[in-house]
Amino acid sequence: MSQTDRNATPTETVYREYILGVRIVTIPAEDGSARYRFEAPNHEGVRFEDPELAELYADVYFDVNGFEEAGTGERGVPPEIIQAGRDTLSAYFLTQPYTDLNWVASFYGKTPPEIERYVSTVRKRAEEIRTGAEEMGME
Repeated sequence: MSQTDRNATPTETVYREYILGVRIVTIPAEDGSARYRFEAPNHEGVRFEDPELAELYADVYFDVNGFEEAGTGERGVPPEIIQAGRDTLSAYFLTQPYTDLNWVASFYGKTPPEIERYVSTVRKRAEEIRTGAEEMGME
């Protein structure tokens, strides 16, 4: 490896691309690890350490037809997510750095498998929304 190669900053790559300009970008770190940034039009990029959390965040985004976190405060929840219902809010909570499956289950007084079913419902709905949009010619 040349000196130039060792000093080069790793380049970002698209991890997953969705319709309507939504995507998840891989951001490599110098230590060999990676972060994942969710990107959408009119939405400030949110970073995740786990690509599955970034994908879940994208599913929540499609489930509520988009949202913007700017202006909701450090621990606020966008109104679109609050209005969407318990399953969507559960999935959104799981994407936040201050929560995990047990926290969300405790918050709702549910079991972790029940929360996992909520998440599965959101993922399925988001996929149906994306498929329907593609069938209508949206790219």
